[in-house]
Amino acid sequence: MDMGTGTGTGTNVEGAVTAVSSNGEYSFTKPNRESITLLAGLGVEGDVHAGVTVKHRSRVAQDPTQPNLRQVHLIHEELFTEVAEQGYEVVPGALGENITTRGIDLLGLPTGTLLRIGDEAVLEVTGLRNPCVQIDGYQDGLLKQVVFRDEDGALVRKAGIMTVVLTGGPVRPGDAIKAELPTGPHRPLERV
Repeated sequence: MDMGTGTGTGTNVEGAVTAVSSNGEYSFTKPNRESITLLAGLGVEGDVHAGVTVKHRSRVAQDPTQPNLRQVHLIHEELFTEVAEQGYEVVPGALGENITTRGIDLLGLPTGTLLRIGDEAVLEVTGLRNPCVQIDGYQDGLLKQVVFRDEDGALVRKAGIMTVVLTGGPVRPGDAIKAELPTGPHRPLERV
């Protein structure tokens, strides 16, 4: 696996899709699917969060005309192993993600990274998911495992990344993911 050679970041830039999930209704969790179809500029076909403007309820309440920078949510499967060590059982789709990955350092990617998935789909990384209290509704205490302050007092968010769809196409478990890092200075991910 490419360990980011030449990027200067040490970020792992290759991985694979382990699960795909979508839901046409507002629900915290999303059922796994055999495949999902990404639609350019919109998100996951048939998913409640697809659209040009914001679809997450809290964002709609603030300003329904905001651009949807949260069209497709990705989480690294390694997080599930990490929280399992603290007694939490999390499976793909349980935290509302559309694409579950393995092997790629999602949280280490800079803003503007392109993710090429399978043969066609291209996503652009817009930022970090901002975890909410619904995570504790799924499993009490889990929120503190995915958002907390480190020893320096900095806020750490580990509940995945958000992206927009530049090029649509099908995505299936087993598809390869290749990150194309942007030129210029590394812009760390911020919450979106």
